Amino acid sequence: MKRRNAILTLGSIGAASAILNSLQANVLVKKKATFTFCLNTSTISGQKPGILKYIDIAAKAGYDGIELWTNDIKEYLKKGNKLSDLAKIIDSSGLKVENAIGFAPWMVSDNEKRRLGLIQLEEEMNWLAALGGKRIAAPPAGVGRDEPIDWLQAGLRYKTALDLGRKTGVMPQLEFWGASGTMFHISQVMAVAAAANDADARILPDVYHLFRGGSGFDALTMLSGPTIEIFHFNDYVGHIPQEKQTDNDRVYPGDGIAPWSKIIQILKETGTPKVLSLELFNKEYWKQDPLEVAKTGLIKMKKIVETNP
Repeated sequence: MKRRNAILTLGSIGAASAILNSLQANVLVKKKATFTFCLNTSTISGQKPGILKYIDIAAKAGYDGIELWTNDIKEYLKKGNKLSDLAKIIDSSGLKVENAIGFAPWMVSDNEKRRLGLIQLEEEMNWLAALGGKRIAAPPAGVGRDEPIDWLQAGLRYKTALDLGRKTGVMPQLEFWGASGTMFHISQVMAVAAAANDADARILPDVYHLFRGGSGFDALTMLSGPTIEIFHFNDYVGHIPQEKQTDNDRVYPGDGIAPWSKIIQILKETGTPKVLSLELFNKEYWKQDPLEVAKTGLIKMKKIVETNP
């Protein structure tokens, strides 16, 4: 009997050991996030090439995708052009429309302004859907700088935007602006996303805005899985005080002092694909050849990813 118990015990230990080894193996082979590279057209907007040239430059520079601005799409349509033609041009370029930057006032407190803002947002979502896009930025556009925000109400308004996203197939990505007096900190967009109580809630972070608004980067560890689908890449300098830096002070990724090793590690640990989009507004870069600027930015983004495995 003792021998039988001993055998059973040894068998149990062996099984437990096998299970433990399997669990450890699963931890060790945990899937890491993969990255694709995108050009936000703001990076070369100072040269005013126009939407067709933006597409051509992004493709020639070697990007996987492009991040358009809704104002450029609107201007294209104003000239009598068709979205179906633009979609064909984008498709033939080999690029994917990863996101669009728009400023529909979906979050404002004024009921009529918000109603009109949601109409605008839905129209812009439909534009993106026609171009094969799946996302649009949802920043706190139109909200007064010092206006107090009811975060629970903001969450309900975001949920309304998400409902429009499901209707159109283009999902709004919560964006915060580091220099704004409204939604400038990552904790604020996290509160709005949580208040929406919606599985489709997504947050769009930006290296510069995380720095400028005082968020830092450790809170990114709380945004697991697909909560982040697209991430704006840029860098910030150390010789200008934080509170005085503007969008124009952004530099190429790796040319500033951002903690890239930490950022890349956190993004990889989320385990889901991420679009890294180069978004700059540097006036010095706007004086240069836009194709060279786009190429340089892509090289620097890839270097950061490659040197931080």
